[in-house]
Amino acid sequence: MTNNRLTVLAAATIAAFCAFTPANAAAKSSCGGASWYALTSKTASGERMNPRLMTAAHKTLPFGTKVKVTNARSGKSVVVRINDRGPFIRGRVLDLSKAAAQDIGMIRSGHAKVCYEIIR
Repeated sequence: MTNNRLTVLAAATIAAFCAFTPANAAAKSSCGGASWYALTSKTASGERMNPRLMTAAHKTLPFGTKVKVTNARSGKSVVVRINDRGPFIRGRVLDLSKAAAQDIGMIRSGHAKVCYEIIR
């Protein structure tokens, strides 16, 4: 390989690694761990948590933000609305409602690697 190709490959590798780190959780897109929850308590936004709705918790995204979440293993995607804060476990970027987790096939495992993209 030439030095030019190595430089391009190194830059692409670094960019890909940075996209997977929790430090970029507020970026337009990111990847990391996700879990799900099915409580019925009040969320940080003040609304009651409904496990049947397509919602999620994120540490910093504004409430109401729509996010497309894709299970990295299955390739299944769902659009959720951010209405809560969390997750509070290192390496996790989202906590999904039970309905959203079911749609992307992560109910049984309880957690999965996901990538998300802000859509509005």
